[in-house]
Amino acid sequence: MILYPAIDLKDGQAVRLFKGDMDKATVFNDDPAAQAMEFVEAGCDWLHLVDLNGAFAGAPVNAAPVEAILERTKVPAQLGGGIRDMATIETWLKKGLARVILGTVAVEDPALVKQAAAAFPGQVAVGIDARNGFVATKGWATETEVTALDLARRFEDAGVAAIIYTDINRDGAMQGPNTEATADLARAVSIPVIASGGVSSLADLQALKDCGAALNGAISGRALYDGAIDLREALALLKA
Repeated sequence: MILYPAIDLKDGQAVRLFKGDMDKATVFNDDPAAQAMEFVEAGCDWLHLVDLNGAFAGAPVNAAPVEAILERTKVPAQLGGGIRDMATIETWLKKGLARVILGTVAVEDPALVKQAAAAFPGQVAVGIDARNGFVATKGWATETEVTALDLARRFEDAGVAAIIYTDINRDGAMQGPNTEATADLARAVSIPVIASGGVSSLADLQALKDCGAALNGAISGRALYDGAIDLREALALLKA
């Protein structure tokens, strides 16, 4: 399993939200690129980046800090938030992103996701953000009637590199991930699944590792900033 340290970007800063609420943001670093370097120096193999403003705006907003991170770090990075057309996908990949994450557009225009996955093999992931089992879009502000499982199955044969599954009610709450729902999703599709939301201890990571489904990895944010998870210890645990 891969551990993906998360850097959520709001107004150019590295922040963490509580259950996706933009009004409940805690600033952890004014220099996201410096934060990224801390994670890299601790040994991470990937970085997980989110343009929070972009998720609401529907277009990239925090491009400058993302570009600074890409310039300073050498590990692959994936980015979600406001990526909703082929031109934006191509632009980000040309700038050095290893993978783009498509969320809102996966619900609204699944054909675009399939087109992108075919055009850029291994570089397109789907972000499935669910509240009480149903997908939420546009920065988690819009509820849909689509279940996480139904959405994942739409891309079963599309060549999608990964699914990032986030339980919104767990995100930033330090209450542990929704291991059961994540494992159920991973068992239901052949696409690699990455767990997100609520990963707040080494025990949480161990539970995901032992969940009975072959997860690709887990994303953690607030716990790394708060010190609840030591990144080096976590990396060693998942590689053991």
